[in-house]
Amino acid sequence: MSEATEVSALELAALMCSRVCHDVISPVGAITNGLEVLADDDDPEMKAHAMELITKSAAQASAKLQFARLCFGAAGSAGAELDLQDAKAVAEGLMAGEKASLAWDAPAATIGKDYVKLLLNMVLIGMAAIPRGGEVAVTVEGDLAKPVLRVRSTGQAARVPEETDKFLGGRAADRFLDARAAQPYFTGLVARSLGLTINARMDADAFVIEAYFADAGAGV
Repeated sequence: MSEATEVSALELAALMCSRVCHDVISPVGAITNGLEVLADDDDPEMKAHAMELITKSAAQASAKLQFARLCFGAAGSAGAELDLQDAKAVAEGLMAGEKASLAWDAPAATIGKDYVKLLLNMVLIGMAAIPRGGEVAVTVEGDLAKPVLRVRSTGQAARVPEETDKFLGGRAADRFLDARAAQPYFTGLVARSLGLTINARMDADAFVIEAYFADAGAGV
């Protein structure tokens, strides 16, 4: 395999925009469908069903956008800290519409915003590792100035996602990066920009992704 090569900032920005659009287009499309039913159908039962669809889909779209703002965006000013409880809230909102459940074990404290960004991206990878559902367990340990971040996913057919295996450590010159693979690539970039080691692996039947400073070490 060729040496890892960086993707241009412009290309990565375009890919991440595509990823966000992909995530929200389904609930937004469902809202549109529901509004069409309200406009064209006089059946009270159909109107009630349409309103239920609109309400549910609007909540999903909002949850996905709030999550993306912290996960991919530039929330806060440079050097800002974010509340881990806010990160928990957006993760819970996202996963309310998913097959997996969330277990969150982190102190009620603020932490550097880029650590929050990294942690939420790790949650996305943890969700991708259990496509049939299960539990995504999040832990934040150690000194919050140099935390150990860990996501452990358990569920039927848990595995290291192919894109994570290929792109978490960077992109080889002979591998094509698409919008689906851009997210684990971005996750690795964020970790390395913070000086953290990040790895993803199977631990028996569970998937684990963790990020830590070399002098802090890793644990399961």
